[in-house]
Amino acid sequence: MKKQEYKPVNIKNKKATFNFEIEDMYTCGMMLQGTEIKSIRLQKVSMGEAYCYLDGSEVFVKNMHISPYDFGTHYNHNPLRERKLLLEKKEINKIKKALEVQGMSLIPMRLFVSDRGFAKLVIGVGKGKKTHDKRESLKEKDAKKRIKENL
Repeated sequence: MKKQEYKPVNIKNKKATFNFEIEDMYTCGMMLQGTEIKSIRLQKVSMGEAYCYLDGSEVFVKNMHISPYDFGTHYNHNPLRERKLLLEKKEINKIKKALEVQGMSLIPMRLFVSDRGFAKLVIGVGKGKKTHDKRESLKEKDAKKRIKENL
């Protein structure tokens, strides 16, 4: 039996860097059920509306849509369920202190599969941008694009 080949998984949340000014980033594992890892390897994930929150001493990601696996049976997973993130206690305490500052949020930035085959999520602690900051980001992006075109 031949093992199925997957292309490297690197799913980014493009809205995160546009809407937030990221100050600190953490890489964490995820607790997945059944066929979720197969859907992630097929890159059937949407993180546009996803956000993270702290519940006691645990971190969860909510509204991250992992599509049901096409070849799954009635044991397929719920696409929008909350998923627990696996972080060390030190990191959770750092995040807790950072979130106590008003205006700080916990945002999922990037989802990838490690060399060992585990799904990893990069989360960022950041502050929401104002509209004039977003305009500045667009100007910088446009300037970089023009410079690249001229080269």
